[in-house]
Amino acid sequence: MRQVFRMNRRTALATIASGTVFSAVAEDAPYRIKNGRIKQSVVPWCFNPMPVEELAKHAAAMGLGSVELCDPKHWPMLKELGMTCAIAGSHGFGTGFAHREEWAECHKVLRERIGQCAAAGVGRVITFSGFRRGISDEEGIKNMVAGLKEIVGFAEEKKVTLCVEMLNTRDAAQMKGHPDYFCDDIERTVEICRQVGSVRCKVLFDLYHVQIMHGDVIRRIRQHRDYIAHVHTAGVPGRNEIGDSQELNYPPLMKALLETGYTGFVGQEFIPTGDKVASLAAGVRICDV
Repeated sequence: MRQVFRMNRRTALATIASGTVFSAVAEDAPYRIKNGRIKQSVVPWCFNPMPVEELAKHAAAMGLGSVELCDPKHWPMLKELGMTCAIAGSHGFGTGFAHREEWAECHKVLRERIGQCAAAGVGRVITFSGFRRGISDEEGIKNMVAGLKEIVGFAEEKKVTLCVEMLNTRDAAQMKGHPDYFCDDIERTVEICRQVGSVRCKVLFDLYHVQIMHGDVIRRIRQHRDYIAHVHTAGVPGRNEIGDSQELNYPPLMKALLETGYTGFVGQEFIPTGDKVASLAAGVRICDV
């Protein structure tokens, strides 16, 4: 019979620091996942300056299965907490496959990260298009497909899925929009993956970015179901909490994902405006349909 240890937040954090790890549930966790039909994750940059170790402990107490896009040095700690890194980071969004002169850097970073993912059992790695800088859709798509084809074979060999992220170009605020980003259209991004023609090249479907650029999100979830490998959340407008102060209604979005048979992770990537732990707990509750 498995023992369940209960501890408060201070004790839990001290436990991580000491190197002793339990399958623990914090007594004062503001919410713990009950239904678990949606596998949930959290993205650390939104919770800065909270250390990844602290965020991971809170996430574990809430029943999340992942802290994602964190440095590989944190992966052993996540494993000890019974968690994983749902998707690994790679090159930044300002560099990508839309321009051939950037391929070498992307390939180098991705090859190293794919190898690390395979060794640690991390199944996905993010990748980007980079900026348009005057190229046409036709040229950018051609470059993206050719560049991704040169690395996707290695991803297939290592059983790691490349996730091309679509980002919005309408919101110019820092870390909310990405002016001049090439893959700012979900249909264009899916078409690139379709032309690459590999089960190891799919899209990161960010609900926030899709809503800003397109709307009609549930229809697009259904339409692109075969190409969605990872999902991100955030409130619209503002990229803050995903509650009833914004225009996306998250429970139906989660149910739509489930109806398509989606079994991947949903990463909470909103920027809290108040207490970070309470905001995360509220978002986790909303998505626990």
